[in-house]
Amino acid sequence: MNQHADPVVETAAGAVRGGRDDSGEFYRAIPYAAAPIGAGRFAAPAPHPGWSGVRDGTQPSPTAPQPVRDFGRLDMAPYFGPGWVRGEEYLTVDVRTPAADIGTRPVMVFVHGGGFVTGSTRAALYDGSAFARDGIVLVTVNYRLGIPGFLDLEGAPANRGLLDVLAALGWVCDSIAAFGGDPDDVTIFGQSAGATLVGALLATPEAKGLFRRAIMQSGSGTGAFTPEQAQRVTATAAAALGVEPTVEAFAGIPDQRFLEILPALAGLDLRTSTAADPLVGLSPFSLVRTVQPTDGLADGPARDVDLLIGTNTEEGHLYVVPQGNLESSTTADVLALAATVYAAPETALAAHRTASPNATPGELRSTVLGEALFGAGTARMAQAHAQISGGRTHTYSFGYRSTALNGRLGAAHTVELPFVFDIAEKPWLHGETGLLGPAPVPDDLAARMHAAWISFARTGDPGWAAYDPQRPAPETFGS
Repeated sequence: MNQHADPVVETAAGAVRGGRDDSGEFYRAIPYAAAPIGAGRFAAPAPHPGWSGVRDGTQPSPTAPQPVRDFGRLDMAPYFGPGWVRGEEYLTVDVRTPAADIGTRPVMVFVHGGGFVTGSTRAALYDGSAFARDGIVLVTVNYRLGIPGFLDLEGAPANRGLLDVLAALGWVCDSIAAFGGDPDDVTIFGQSAGATLVGALLATPEAKGLFRRAIMQSGSGTGAFTPEQAQRVTATAAAALGVEPTVEAFAGIPDQRFLEILPALAGLDLRTSTAADPLVGLSPFSLVRTVQPTDGLADGPARDVDLLIGTNTEEGHLYVVPQGNLESSTTADVLALAATVYAAPETALAAHRTASPNATPGELRSTVLGEALFGAGTARMAQAHAQISGGRTHTYSFGYRSTALNGRLGAAHTVELPFVFDIAEKPWLHGETGLLGPAPVPDDLAARMHAAWISFARTGDPGWAAYDPQRPAPETFGS
């Protein structure tokens, strides 16, 4: 082959033409399942029928139908990407590889976040060039979101977005050797909702043998809705659409209409006699399970999988700072939130005040949100995995404080991503409303964090001691 010609890879479904840049080769918008159309939006992912000729893999994929997300003054476009880019064939993966030659390189598969309703492989934060530069084959995954992905419907398999990720892992197993990757050396990692999906895979029998290692960044092992909670969302969605809550009724409704009714699903009270709302009202969609992933690890591959797991020190700041609520929150606001999260809210708040005696109401609100959404479920997953895996668990804490929004954003949810992907120097992450703010970031933080992720993917050892339940001291980054 002419060394200047675009590279072409043969997969089981057909040939794909990619492109080259300084970090290696890239292949975009490769289907791992058939396009989800009509009633197929509510079915398990089906095998792709394949194609003849050479498919163009140089252009980005359409994205799952999704609403616009607004985080006030903070520019979250690098995280959410371009939003809904219409096109039926969005169940796709992007691949970054040093070269599509010998299939012996470690593979990392990334699952994006976005509250189960937004996000895609097109988000600028998921630029995988640094992984390819360092000898890793990186795969990023699109999956169904919102109503097609996660609404619990009679006659439809549950957790269809999770089934999509499983199908993508199956594609990796079958096809990644052609891109230079080792199908027996796969690490799956995700952030936020993506990390919660990774946690669910650890408890999913069908995931056995599909990956050796897993990384959960700011997710939860206790973020699933109970069937009773999910049915409240389904009933409300059906009422807003004026149809019965069945696959047959939903099959003929266009995706645009599903997005239009999302405001009707916001703020539902999902508390029941047996369960709090694990997402504290921030999203009407999550996994649906009878038991939380932390309590079902024995059913999945968790026993044989190394786990790296952690959170940021000020996760909740993303949900209070851009909206101005760090300053405007009152003690009454904190009490109201605590009442939805804790069985004994006054006792829990007293403990938080003892730990941070100078905390303002806004800071306490952030602390409660961070613990409810990510902290408690991460701690439980670390403990449960360490118990079942015999100590193959590593924990971390990310504490670098972004200087965005007058220095207030801090070590908020998502701030670690530019460091993991080693792109913290990109100008579009900086400035007063950029995710990392106007101040320069520490010179070595991205290099150190990115290297730890790669070391873990290669060996199962990120560079520090395994988690000890008796002395749970995480490795710290930027704090």
